[in-house]
Amino acid sequence: MKAAIYLGQEHVEVQELPDPVCGDNDVIIKNIYSSICGTDVAVYTKGPNTGHKVTVGGEFGHETISRIAAVGKNVTDFQVGERVYPYPLYAKNDTRRAGTIGGFSEYILVPEAKRDHSLYAVPWEVSDRLACLIEPFTVGFRAARRGLPQKGENAVVFGCGTIGLAAAVALKYFGMNKVMLCDVSDFRLSIAENLDFFVCNTKKENFIEKSTAYFGSAPALTGMAPDIDCWIDAVGAESILDSFMQHGKIISRFVAVAVNNQPRQLDLLHMTYAQKSIIGSGGYFPEDVRDVMTVMASGKWNLESIITQEFPLEHISKAIQTAANPDKAFNVTIRF
Repeated sequence: MKAAIYLGQEHVEVQELPDPVCGDNDVIIKNIYSSICGTDVAVYTKGPNTGHKVTVGGEFGHETISRIAAVGKNVTDFQVGERVYPYPLYAKNDTRRAGTIGGFSEYILVPEAKRDHSLYAVPWEVSDRLACLIEPFTVGFRAARRGLPQKGENAVVFGCGTIGLAAAVALKYFGMNKVMLCDVSDFRLSIAENLDFFVCNTKKENFIEKSTAYFGSAPALTGMAPDIDCWIDAVGAESILDSFMQHGKIISRFVAVAVNNQPRQLDLLHMTYAQKSIIGSGGYFPEDVRDVMTVMASGKWNLESIITQEFPLEHISKAIQTAANPDKAFNVTIRF
């Protein structure tokens, strides 16, 4: 089989590897489409130890939609030809492999395969192209769920990438009233606008003025503030938490889903008096997978529109380089 092998900073090579061998309790899946994650971009552009635990000389990729190619003699839960989503945390029966299940390889061996655990059936209403976004969407849905959304509330999402947009979709799905997406890329914000989201380019526009005009105002410890109940950070910029601390209204919530690896200081007295919450969100759970599939199958949003480029596996280096440019790409996929 062909497989993209990570060989270090800005070095990925498509190689021929032996086809996986199916054990008695295993399943082999053939990838149809795979999406490029921001952590794939990070480890490509910056080198090892900057994204998922991608091993130099190893396979990588984890956002994929596949079809069952072979089943072991003891396997009764799956049929050859069935379309499935491999759940990265358990697909390799090793949680350390969540980011490197082989999404950029033609085939993946799923040991000790279990339905609704390592492999999930995908509704027929979800296209192959869209289905490869299930994994990043589950991350965004988890972040939205962690924000404790309530019907009629308002929210802002910083970061108009796949996860940020997924979080915005989830917030609307969970019943929130108004949701705004913020970014510095007009290209990405225009795609979000086409999906009926209110947007703000924080590089060109005053966030406080625009969000107050959109949401209205509410009391904060520092005076009046935008009437935003939930802030979701899908960027990781230091200024976003600072803005929440200064402009978050009383009883507002902040969810961090972006990678923030720098220590921060918090004014706990302010948090106490303002009754604010700071919540972490990482990964996803089965309930997020089910919600994502429900939303994708509904067709309420044209979510496939965020896929702006696709490449064959042979051009994976160019695909990752393209995905690294937010002014020209939103989501980039590999077509098998």
